[in-house]
Amino acid sequence: MIIAHSPGSLRQAWVALAGLSAVFLFEMLDNSILNVALPTIGRDLQASTTQLQWVTGGYGVVFGGLMLVFGALADRSGRRRMMLIGLVLLAVASLATAFVSSANQLIAVRVAMGIAAAMTTPGSMALAFRLFADDGLRVRAFTVISTVGMAGLAVGPTAGGFVLSFAPWQVLLLINVPIAALAFIGIRTGIAADDPAELHRDPVDIGGAILGTATIVLALVAPTFFVEQGAGAWQPWVTTAAVVLAAVLFVLRERTAKFPLLDLKLVARPLVASGLAYKAASGLAVAGLGYMVTLQLQLDWGWSPALTAIGMLPQVVVLLAGGALVTPFVKRDGLENSAWMSSALVVVGLAVYATLGRLGYGWVALALVLVSAGIRVVGVVAGTNVMRGLPENRSTIGAALVDTSSQITTGIGIAATGTILAAMFTGSIATAHWTPHQTSQFEAAITVAGLALTITAGALVSWAYLRTRHTAPIAEPVAA
Repeated sequence: MIIAHSPGSLRQAWVALAGLSAVFLFEMLDNSILNVALPTIGRDLQASTTQLQWVTGGYGVVFGGLMLVFGALADRSGRRRMMLIGLVLLAVASLATAFVSSANQLIAVRVAMGIAAAMTTPGSMALAFRLFADDGLRVRAFTVISTVGMAGLAVGPTAGGFVLSFAPWQVLLLINVPIAALAFIGIRTGIAADDPAELHRDPVDIGGAILGTATIVLALVAPTFFVEQGAGAWQPWVTTAAVVLAAVLFVLRERTAKFPLLDLKLVARPLVASGLAYKAASGLAVAGLGYMVTLQLQLDWGWSPALTAIGMLPQVVVLLAGGALVTPFVKRDGLENSAWMSSALVVVGLAVYATLGRLGYGWVALALVLVSAGIRVVGVVAGTNVMRGLPENRSTIGAALVDTSSQITTGIGIAATGTILAAMFTGSIATAHWTPHQTSQFEAAITVAGLALTITAGALVSWAYLRTRHTAPIAEPVAA
């Protein structure tokens, strides 16, 4: 859907850009602003470690699992229409936070918000692309939208900490209401409705959608069953078997379906596969490190939410100021080299936290700086490689794949970290005062969890590097 009279400048399209930027702001702000409130939520709702895990992880699982499905539906029913419906759901779900009285109710709200995010995110870049006819304006528009989102990711923990010093934690989710309203107004008034002639009518791969979503959800539920019920129970093993079965059936379905939800041949292309692996590694790092650091600063070291927010400032500074260094870095080293070097920096940051983070805040700050510097570059180059590795008529599914990769691994990172903490920590992690034994257990748990994430992220980065080692380099980088 290309507007008949395309804007000649960003200023002429400011209403639409404000709406699209608000969509990306919600995606990046949501979990980052909530992480700092997890200890407060745990005490207020008397939540278990596993429930706290699913307050953030449930959102990521639903978001990642349904994004490709809603992306496919949007191509058929209209991206603008799908986004507007999703924004209404987001506003309603966020308002429901004011009435939450239990951890399970909050998890249900977060699931609804994940559905809304899956409905809105895949079409945001596609609508921005179609808003302009000039490639230069498209790149500048993408830069504006991504910068707004990165600012949300950067300031989320800090802003959340300060808000908690004078307001209840529910405010952190109620803020989504005005964001959704701004996005709705901007997209409704600034972007023309989809042209029915440009919507394709290929049937949706319902079977693939069900199997793919089931694989993701079951894979995250299985570890919690092992922790809560033990290896001697039948539920963990049945769930694990169901994960393997669903994954095998999904692959078989996508290889044989006439109109597959996900064309595996496209995913196997070197630039696509490596870009998704780099995004997966960064998703693990962001989720796992953010989850562990906020719990460590508040529960282990006894920092207040406001002081924790200050402690997260190194991440904020790097994410906001690092944008100016992305383009020179990519121009000097090229897209492929920039991708693996920045991803390796993420792995090093995780390793620093896992091995030295318990020794003092200086090591925690260093880990935050290294991981933030890495993901600031990966956010540009990994997505660029995926888009360039796909045919032009698959750019929408490419954008959905990038976000899906990040969201799925975010959920996996939180699930893995939360499961290890639940397995190694006795008692309720949200209690105000720990015994020395519990402190020792927590420090051991974050070491194990940090090393697990480091090894996994390192394996992804190594595989991605080898996958593109013999691929011809891309000549021109994209602006940050």
